[in-house]
Amino acid sequence: MKKTTGLTLLAFALLSGCGTPDVVKTNTTADVTASYNSINKEQLIEHIKVLASDEFEGRAPSSKGEELTLDYLTKQLTAIGFKPGNGDSFLQAVPMVSIEASPDMTLSIGGKDYKYGPEMVMGSSRISDFEQLKDSELVFVGYGVNAPEYNWNDYEGLDVKGKTVVILVNDPGFATQDPALFNGNAMTYYGRWTYKYEEASRQGAEGAIIIHETAPASYNWSVVEHSWTGPQFGFVREDLNKGRVAVEGWVNSEVAKELFANAGLNFEQAKAEAAKGSYNVDMGDLTASITVKNTVKESISYNFIATLPGSTKPDEHILYTAHWDHLGKDTSLTGDQVYNGAVDNASGTGALIEVAEAFAKLPVAPERSITIMAVTAEEQGLLGSKFYAANPIIPAAKTVANINMDALGVTGRSTDVSVYGLGQSELDNFLSAAAKKQGRVIAGDPRPAAGIYYRSDHFAFASIGIPALYAKSGKTPVDEATKALRAKLKESLGKCYHNLCDEYNDAWDMSGAVEDIQAFYEIGYELSKENVWPKWSKTSEFKR
Repeated sequence: MKKTTGLTLLAFALLSGCGTPDVVKTNTTADVTASYNSINKEQLIEHIKVLASDEFEGRAPSSKGEELTLDYLTKQLTAIGFKPGNGDSFLQAVPMVSIEASPDMTLSIGGKDYKYGPEMVMGSSRISDFEQLKDSELVFVGYGVNAPEYNWNDYEGLDVKGKTVVILVNDPGFATQDPALFNGNAMTYYGRWTYKYEEASRQGAEGAIIIHETAPASYNWSVVEHSWTGPQFGFVREDLNKGRVAVEGWVNSEVAKELFANAGLNFEQAKAEAAKGSYNVDMGDLTASITVKNTVKESISYNFIATLPGSTKPDEHILYTAHWDHLGKDTSLTGDQVYNGAVDNASGTGALIEVAEAFAKLPVAPERSITIMAVTAEEQGLLGSKFYAANPIIPAAKTVANINMDALGVTGRSTDVSVYGLGQSELDNFLSAAAKKQGRVIAGDPRPAAGIYYRSDHFAFASIGIPALYAKSGKTPVDEATKALRAKLKESLGKCYHNLCDEYNDAWDMSGAVEDIQAFYEIGYELSKENVWPKWSKTSEFKR
């Protein structure tokens, strides 16, 4: 028999004193499946009905509707075990200013007055009670683009100080459909209205007027009329936004054609020339005059943020986002006054709650933290997400990925998933794997000309280097009944975008939205247990 030495006895005693080593608990396949299947359309519909109810008054920032929305989110996320995501608070304050232009204005050009609403919409981003254009010379600057990397400058050789620039919407790639020009049919940021006002301001213009056309804008005139009237929110800058043009706005295409004719120009010919290369031309003796009277109010709105702390890597976060806001209430209207925003974006806000609840149902918290963020003022130019990107609570270097949910599909299941910005990052691979389990495939942007990758909150996160995914049910219906439903609802859904009729409809089929949310959940779950950081593709403009 082998003798037991004193050293061996000591080692045995020490090990015995430590007890049985801890066993790392993990979720079983059954646990994950049950969590995944807990996402259901009945609960999603209930969230949408509450958030898009008349009681919530269209969820405008800094309103009663905001208070109700934030309270609803706080109660829902607290009940399922999520913790405040900003220290001991669920809220991140976003200081903003509301500027509401009086509709009592007239745009005078070439001896003719144009009406606010049906013919033009004008306003000012300057924080002042009064701004005006007085006999400001008009200059057509094509697409209003200054892009050295494309060897394109529509302001070349121009001094536009004191003048008003007239600008086409979208960019030359859409106009020509040439894949070698800009990004072809897919809009670049140079096609966005936000960029056009920014560039006009950098060039020193006094005013900026964008010409609306439905195809290149990807929405009809009613969106301009409803979205850019009433209170417009922005940030308070040190210069009180005096760096912006004094007056900015839109005219419809019929007004534009008349203006060009009065200037001795042909609108269609001028558009064709503008698509060939850097282009600008004086609009004869035409001048613009308008007075904009503003009601200015400083206010605070809030981003909502909640976290389920990770079990082993709590400082690394998977970030889900959706914007909670919509257009609010217009008390000047008779009858219906509430822009309920059921699709846009009570659907995405409800999806946040569903995703959060699914993760909370897991017996063991995911290894990485799951963070839910409902941001404010998306409809005003992504203000809530932009503010967060400039003032992140979670460092960008600790944010593994962003999955954004905005205006989910309400017309049933698809055999595909449309990815806006397909090819931007490795997140496509995770979505492809999740979709494959559902019998689906991923597909590209069905409306590349709309530039949607630059039009929702993921853009702000992508801009600070966080790989960001935005996708939803695709174009191919799963069966003939779904195809028929889509044909039936197509006109009303298009008409109701940013309109009073964006209300919950019993005819909707939320099964496709549920599949999407389940796929987004699976992406987050896979990322939460992996020691992996999705990368941008080599061709992505966000890689740098």
